[in-house]
Amino acid sequence: MVRTERIRVQTAGFADIVDITREVAEAVQCAGLRSGIVTVFVAGSTAGVTTVEYEDGLVRDLQEAFERMAPSGRPYHHDRRWGDGNGFSHVRASLLGPSLTVPVEDGRLMLGTWQQIVLVDFDNRSRRRELVIQLMGE
Repeated sequence: MVRTERIRVQTAGFADIVDITREVAEAVQCAGLRSGIVTVFVAGSTAGVTTVEYEDGLVRDLQEAFERMAPSGRPYHHDRRWGDGNGFSHVRASLLGPSLTVPVEDGRLMLGTWQQIVLVDFDNRSRRRELVIQLMGE
């Protein structure tokens, strides 16, 4: 079985981190997937998907780490070419990556106790993001 679902998430941009674990788990349940994998993919070049322990301290730590790696206040070649001021967003998203694959067993995501799936929106404005959730297995 292969099934594709889509969810939409409103974000604030600037490394906004949104917990999407519940939505992904609901997609697994609705599809009736008992064993297999689920891939979560964000369409767009200024956002990424990963796992974290979703708590205020770590959310802030991660946001600050991305600011250190690709600072928002410096000039980027992308900005000079396009004038949109989001070169840092593209660099950060490229470092994180647009997708994540999670195994499913007995109809449940095989995440650790403190592990959640998150969307990180790096763009320099709020966005309505579409995520593709593809489920494969039986």
